[in-house]
Amino acid sequence: MLPKSHRLHKAKEFSSVIQFRCSASSEFLQVFAKPNNLIHSRLGVIVAGKIERLAAKRNRAKRLLRESFRKQQRDLTGLDFVIRLRRPITEQDSSQMRDEARVLMIQLQRCRG
Repeated sequence: MLPKSHRLHKAKEFSSVIQFRCSASSEFLQVFAKPNNLIHSRLGVIVAGKIERLAAKRNRAKRLLRESFRKQQRDLTGLDFVIRLRRPITEQDSSQMRDEARVLMIQLQRCRG
């Protein structure tokens, strides 16, 4: 499980990261990043009801993205990330989405400086 200190909670935190305008996109995801001056990274996930109608599917997508973030968290220190799902995913798309999240977060290391 991802500790509360490693998550973005407030709308202000999300909008701050998005407005920083350092982002990368893929087929399923759009990822935003911003330096946070902390010794750890933080994550916010956006899965709109317009994209995934069922709450169970939204929650599953969020869980998969948090897991991907948690696995590579040591390599991502000092950044806040907001990950936004761009289109619905199926069971078969899950691994591709996790891979995309990993690659995009690594690409966004450039946002540090």
